[in-house]
Amino acid sequence: MLSVSKMSAPFRTGALRLCQVLLLAGAIAGNAHADAVLHAFNWRYADVEARAATIQAAGYKAVLVAPAYKSAGSQWWARYQPQDYRVVHHPLGDTAAFKRMVSALSARGVHVYADVLMNHMANESAQRSDLNYPGTSILNTYNGNTAYYNSIRLFGNIGFNFLSANDFGEARCISDYNDVWQVQNWRLCGGGGDAGLPDLKNAAYVISQQQEYLRQLKLIGVKGFRIDAAKHMPLSHLNAVLTADIKSGVYVFGEIITGGGAGNLEYDRFLQPYLQNTNHAAYDFPLQTSIRNAFSIGGSMSTLVDPGAFGQALAGSRALTFTLTHDIPNNSGFRYALMDPTDETLAYAYIFGRNGGKPMVYSDNNESGDNRWVNAYSRNDIKGMIRFHNAVQGNDMQVLSHGSCHIVFRRGNLGIVGINKCGSTVNASVNMNNSVRWWYANYTDTLGSGNVVNLGNANYTFNLPARTARMWLR
Repeated sequence: MLSVSKMSAPFRTGALRLCQVLLLAGAIAGNAHADAVLHAFNWRYADVEARAATIQAAGYKAVLVAPAYKSAGSQWWARYQPQDYRVVHHPLGDTAAFKRMVSALSARGVHVYADVLMNHMANESAQRSDLNYPGTSILNTYNGNTAYYNSIRLFGNIGFNFLSANDFGEARCISDYNDVWQVQNWRLCGGGGDAGLPDLKNAAYVISQQQEYLRQLKLIGVKGFRIDAAKHMPLSHLNAVLTADIKSGVYVFGEIITGGGAGNLEYDRFLQPYLQNTNHAAYDFPLQTSIRNAFSIGGSMSTLVDPGAFGQALAGSRALTFTLTHDIPNNSGFRYALMDPTDETLAYAYIFGRNGGKPMVYSDNNESGDNRWVNAYSRNDIKGMIRFHNAVQGNDMQVLSHGSCHIVFRRGNLGIVGINKCGSTVNASVNMNNSVRWWYANYTDTLGSGNVVNLGNANYTFNLPARTARMWLR
């Protein structure tokens, strides 16, 4: 690298101007790839539409919205039991509302990611014995108001069932969740004689219907697909549905829940093969586990220096990063993964500050009863994290200091992150000579503390108050 200090004055001036241009170009490129995602969990489509301007102003680049197909029931989990792909109709909105929402967000440069489910259909065994979808009662509803239902039709002839018993696998419940065959071919059941969720076959007709459904969502303007229960689908089925034309121009990410990264049985049997045999992204459950372990009593923040180097985080290009998913607060079996509220905030600072992955913010309507995440998307500290992320995205990361309680790292010469998980102040002294830096410039905390870092010499001591994060941006 050519040293500017050793050039003559005219050349120095020109070189400095070139550096400034390159830095500006880098910042623009970073902004072009900014990718903060809002999970508007169980929001009405009309509510997402109404908040489109607020979502854009907060810095989000994409919104993950409720599943768009026919489903019944007011419970949040009912949205994950599809009855018909051919229309969008449930308590959160219909096809018309979905289209208005997509249009409102697209007009503001915000992408819509659709939550889609292709593993199974709704468990309606309590109402009927057949496996025709949609059932007779729904067809009668369609026929009773043909004008309306045809107006919200995505594809096909909704005067007839589009699935029958021939389109489903064995009516057997998964008993061993470590058995790949069972997990990917048998039913998810609730126990106590529950018949379970009818599991769709990996068959040509089923695949054709799922492909048409995804193509119609793309035509509406959807720019991403979250594949719910991807863990429960054979990889051959996923790859058959998600052809190159369907994936073109969209972000595809699968939900494969694991208890950790490399060496964890779920990771080795389900997530690793998924990553090896598709080009899709995935929820970074290994990283979430690494974060929880680091913030736990006895855990060390040093383990967050580079968890991917040890197989405990996904490659950045394949990762959807998060502190919690909708299952964690709303399913009793996953609440073990729920973090302390302050730790959760500090974890958000880490995933929005680090290099790699698309960071996602969860915001709900208090479905869990915890009342922690209502309007979380518009919290001032979260918006500050997004502003930092959007400004530094695309710039390299270098860890400057770390220990059991803290981690400090820079993002190019644009930003610096400091996190202290412990109950007392940490003063981290750093030699900045080996770091990209911007001398005598103010780096101001985007999280609202008003704290300013001004690097005036090679050594700097970062003051990190107890249980706080700082995200200093130039």
